[in-house]
Amino acid sequence: MTTTPSGASTVEVIGGTPTAASRPSPRPAREPSTRSGPPADVTPIRASPRSPSGRQRHDEKITVYLSSGELLELERTRLDLRARHGIGIDRGRIVREAIAIALAEYDANGEHSVLVRRLASGH
Repeated sequence: MTTTPSGASTVEVIGGTPTAASRPSPRPAREPSTRSGPPADVTPIRASPRSPSGRQRHDEKITVYLSSGELLELERTRLDLRARHGIGIDRGRIVREAIAIALAEYDANGEHSVLVRRLASGH
């Protein structure tokens, strides 16, 4: 976790919080593709099932900016899952689960989904 000059906390969501020994070595740079459009073996997003990837090595990453309160709630939830339910997971796994739930609900309910309602109302 790092803090930006404006004071916002950032969390890099990959497969969790790797230790120095378990961090993957840097991947070689890929050469840019000369093809246009997606590769032939890529499944369209809407055709793929909405389930989180779970505990595995992840090749893609995003950085998510959170307020200190949001980060505190995420950590509180992680600790609560461990204390009450015996589920020892990292924050990245919680975020991936939440994304899978939100996207599945959006796929099922479209314009009536919680995601659309919250984003349209300025949340």
